[in-house]
Amino acid sequence: MSPEIAQTQSTNIDPYQIIQITPNPDGSITRNSNWSKTPATPDPPHHIPVLSKDVIINQSTNVWVRIFLPRRQTLESSSSNNKLPLIVFYHGGGFVICSADLSAFHNFCLNMAVELQAVVVSVEYRLAPENRLPAAYDDAVEALHWIKATQEEWLTKYADFSKCFLMGSSAGGNIACHAGLRVATEVDNLLPLQIKGMILHQPFFGGVKRSSSELRLINDMVLPVCASDVLWDLSLPLGADRDHEYSNPTVEGGSKVVLDKIKSLGWKVMVTGCDGDPLVDRQTEVVKWMEQKGVQVVGHFAEGGFHGVEFVNPSKAEAMISQLKDFIFSSTPKLAA
Repeated sequence: MSPEIAQTQSTNIDPYQIIQITPNPDGSITRNSNWSKTPATPDPPHHIPVLSKDVIINQSTNVWVRIFLPRRQTLESSSSNNKLPLIVFYHGGGFVICSADLSAFHNFCLNMAVELQAVVVSVEYRLAPENRLPAAYDDAVEALHWIKATQEEWLTKYADFSKCFLMGSSAGGNIACHAGLRVATEVDNLLPLQIKGMILHQPFFGGVKRSSSELRLINDMVLPVCASDVLWDLSLPLGADRDHEYSNPTVEGGSKVVLDKIKSLGWKVMVTGCDGDPLVDRQTEVVKWMEQKGVQVVGHFAEGGFHGVEFVNPSKAEAMISQLKDFIFSSTPKLAA
């Protein structure tokens, strides 16, 4: 038995308990989480600095978005000079759990809207295993096409469509990456929406061969390797392994052409993570892969921490917001003027 397999089998952690799901005999799952949710507040009390509302964009798939608009913007001139950058956000959850209205994601998007003075559109996409990948990617791209054509006043009046960023956390970071790779070859079809960059926060990537950080943190209490394996088993196309391009974008394939396109478009990419996350080696590998292809990419990898730390640690969240602000302003010089 190889050391890798021995270490993989040494864990006594129940991955289903960690993910908070129960597998059913027919291959479906029951989601057991009771995490708090926050309703949208299109007309909140005056002490809440951000308006938010939900808009269904596809009734047949129940894909919807939650829009966050800084209250101050609604009181100022809506001239083009005062429009705000647009962040399209994809939530995490391993493609299998969570939703855009969870309090953790709602509060994170609210804080981004305030601190970055940006309009944030958080996308609720279909989950696996009921809808395996690429369903989430399809929904992510559909949301972009909805934004570009919408008559929704909060977007047409206050968002600067020429300063759009795709952002996601964990599985959402994976979705932002693959959505970006897909639309890079059809940017003219998204006009007037113009993507300036991608922000991949602790993106969920994988591979068949265990990385050093996965072996080092195999029994991590937040995201043990056995839980990642279950999430990939539930979300990848049937019969695919973790070296499928959805999980491991660095595998050889057609992505080189797309990265060349991203390079020529001048998109910038930011990847964030920490060495307390079992996925950190996957994330740094993606940074190196993009660097080798000539993409403008920057990695921010902190010491300590854990997967999703910014959603529970205010000081870590504040540091990340500062990095986001620098990245967005450097990618859109006019905003910094």
